[in-house]
Amino acid sequence: MTSTFAQHTPVFSERVLALLAPALTQPGAVLVDATEGLGGHSSLALQRFPAVRLIGIDRDTSALEVARTRLASWGERVQLVHAVYDEIPDVLADLGIHRADGILFDLGVSSMQLDDPSRGFSYSHEAPLDMRMNAADSLTAADVVNDYDEADLVRILRQFGEEKFASRIARGIVRARADHRLLSSTELVSIVKDAVPAAARRKGGNPAKRTFQALRIEVNGELTVLRRAIPAALDVLAVGGRVVVLSYQSLEDRIVKSEFTARCSVNVPIDLPIVPEDKKASFRLLTRGAEMASEEEIDANPRAASVRLRAIERIAA
Repeated sequence: MTSTFAQHTPVFSERVLALLAPALTQPGAVLVDATEGLGGHSSLALQRFPAVRLIGIDRDTSALEVARTRLASWGERVQLVHAVYDEIPDVLADLGIHRADGILFDLGVSSMQLDDPSRGFSYSHEAPLDMRMNAADSLTAADVVNDYDEADLVRILRQFGEEKFASRIARGIVRARADHRLLSSTELVSIVKDAVPAAARRKGGNPAKRTFQALRIEVNGELTVLRRAIPAALDVLAVGGRVVVLSYQSLEDRIVKSEFTARCSVNVPIDLPIVPEDKKASFRLLTRGAEMASEEEIDANPRAASVRLRAIERIAA
């Protein structure tokens, strides 16, 4: 277990803690780690803010078990819950908590999910086509690859993978599965490589990256859940509370940006000389656009290369 902790470096940790700090210093402050994972950000927050109470949420029971061991020394300050992060209001209500002071989303695939070949998230290892973040869910990547019709495959590859060769890849999948059911990650990678033109394969890394991203998002309903989760989190935030979101691809970041911008906007005529109190925005942005990791951060933690950080504060009820 110690080696698992040593290998896991939470992304943008110092910046995340600095943004959350003003909301977490008062006694009884509640921090929700909406994507608990291996507990990296949570353990640092518990050390940095001795008054904080942590509510950790994750849909992956394996990750929760690791986090439970890692955070055990903090005893009753920590409560871990098996749930999806759009269920934050229900999770808090079940615990008798009405407001959160800080909420952190570290989106995408966790280190443990990527590093465990049996989960099928990585295109770099031989693995079954699974990609479920919650092993109790029924839909797998194999189901999508083998059972979706060609038009739906094209749709998810374009929409969730932003794959410009979606039609060619979908056609290759349908052709291959006509002979046998596709069940392995390496076979899918081979199909994608054959479908992508040679010139395109020579740049941009593994050509299967976008296909695997699209399948993962579809299997776990990630963007649908995120569209519900961000407004749900903002609705339960206390005045003075802060939400920090780490996104790793543009589709996630657009959803976060859109909701944050809407909450900070004033819906009054542009020529109104004075904005009435009841029309003023209840939130303010804490970051100018999306913050990116520095070269030093990326050198220390290569998984920070694609991160986009946004943060927001509730300033009125």
